[in-house]
Amino acid sequence: MKTPKLSICLWFDNQAEEAARYYLSIFPDSRAGTITRYGKEGFEFHKKPEGTAMVVEFSLLNIHFQALNGGPQFNFNESVSVVVHCNTQEEIDRYWTQLAAEGEEGPCGWLKDKYGLSWQIVPELLATYLADPDPVKVQRVTAAFLSMKKFDIGLLQEAYAGS
Repeated sequence: MKTPKLSICLWFDNQAEEAARYYLSIFPDSRAGTITRYGKEGFEFHKKPEGTAMVVEFSLLNIHFQALNGGPQFNFNESVSVVVHCNTQEEIDRYWTQLAAEGEEGPCGWLKDKYGLSWQIVPELLATYLADPDPVKVQRVTAAFLSMKKFDIGLLQEAYAGS
């Protein structure tokens, strides 16, 4: 895997390999990349056994990620999330079911996976609906999605149409 100019680094305590395999199993058009491992050098700093994965590179839907086993100092929070734009309800359902498994469902298409990473599973049409010049349509769509956890495209379409 060629190193891109831009990638997203996800800091894990010691689950980098496991998390990368998990994400690779969920997303089509994904690829595993290089795994670099801790050696004996620097143990006094990193406290990782020799051979433990240090950085696991992978790509999901052509977005490059690095999973770093950096230790327990940092945890994920909602200030950063990965947004998945979906074209169909089937796509929303599949990503939601897989990523929320052992995780936590949140409002308005947000969830945390079993590692605590926040995701937004969002229908592609939502941006179009919310940018509509008709404020009444926007208000109806907003009211509809604010009551949802997992987005329901059919209900959003009904709200947009006023039915």
